[in-house]
Amino acid sequence: MKSVITMMSVFFLTCSAWAGTFVETFDNKDLEGWQEIVWHDAAPGSWENTDGELHAINNAGVLRLLTTGDKTWRNYTIEFDVKPLKKHGAGSITIAARIKGTALVFCEIGDLPFFILSSVTCRATSNFHDKHSQLLHVESHSLLKIEDWSTLKLGVQGEVFIFWINGKRIVQTGDDFTLKLHKDQKTKIKGKAGQLAGFLTGGAGLGLANYTARFDNIIITGDGIPDKGALSVTPRVKLATTWGRLKQF
Repeated sequence: MKSVITMMSVFFLTCSAWAGTFVETFDNKDLEGWQEIVWHDAAPGSWENTDGELHAINNAGVLRLLTTGDKTWRNYTIEFDVKPLKKHGAGSITIAARIKGTALVFCEIGDLPFFILSSVTCRATSNFHDKHSQLLHVESHSLLKIEDWSTLKLGVQGEVFIFWINGKRIVQTGDDFTLKLHKDQKTKIKGKAGQLAGFLTGGAGLGLANYTARFDNIIITGDGIPDKGALSVTPRVKLATTWGRLKQF
């Protein structure tokens, strides 16, 4: 019995060494380790630490991302709190994973692309500076409420990507969906698994188009993720459930 307990202890210690948790609360003023990439090589956006939160301004329809991590990250979850402050036009709030150079997979909640009002869209692109991307999913969904905190989460495991909003699973890659091209024309698209073989490793990020928003409490957890930071102890309502979200995908 004693040997069994010893073996189990070694196993769990080893597993703990494999998995890590990266936390960014923006309590420090610098954005060291973060880089911006911009859709279609547009002008840089505005990213500032304000009151221990990331204040982002993008008053154009061009998507801007703030990213971290490296090309070796593989299976993990990224989640964060976001509070939209103002919507400037047709736009979106975005979460991204498997970022390697300008290749990445991302999910948006907003009304881009196709100007489908109030939708969730997931796409993959091998070149974020290009105009082309592969549509993985689109469906109707209510927009994030202005001046309210919401939580977005994207989990990646092999070629499977799962997107959550406020703890509710919204889509898993490979799900069927219907694309509404015109007012009375709809096209049902059969979801295909195995189309993301080229997106197996890479960093993570967040972004926005045509929004001003606050971001906070970014948590990235998974194998090979470096341990960094800790959650803020600031007594805000939105932190009440954050500790419970620290779990492996």
